Amino acid sequence: MSVYALAEKLGAVLLQLNAICVTAESCTGGGVAKIITEVPGSSKWFDRAFVTYSNISKCEMLGVPEALLSQVGAVSKEVVCAMAVGALERSSADYSVAISGIAGPDGGSAQKPVGLVWIAWAARAKGVLSVYQAHFTGDRHTIRERAIEYALSTWLDLLNSITKMEIINESKK
Repeated sequence: MSVYALAEKLGAVLLQLNAICVTAESCTGGGVAKIITEVPGSSKWFDRAFVTYSNISKCEMLGVPEALLSQVGAVSKEVVCAMAVGALERSSADYSVAISGIAGPDGGSAQKPVGLVWIAWAARAKGVLSVYQAHFTGDRHTIRERAIEYALSTWLDLLNSITKMEIINESKK
């Protein structure tokens, strides 16, 4: 499925949930938000995007603690979770996705190689829903595209699960 089709489906589920979303992106540079805003009517379910490429922007715009960045680095489970929660705290959105990674061709290390991407999804009502560590291969463009696709497809799966749970809970009343 194309990323555009994923974004369309994401929007349909968010409308069904009467919810809106926000993105917090580093290595993808706003790519998830770009795809979302290509969908006509996305203003009904998309609030805003935070493109926080530098560490200081993660602190200033999302409230990621400087000490956390110094301790574990920007490309980490802890930081991407803080980004996802920070995006919710600084918006009116119900759901968020956050992405931080090393798209290359430079910047990798033995511990954090090029292609390492962390993605977190959060909900205002539940906190962090899921976090994923990916190791994508390819050039910079491919790594970024794969991260965007994975972020959207998993977000859609998570929201579909929430929708199903709400339907089950409604039927038990």
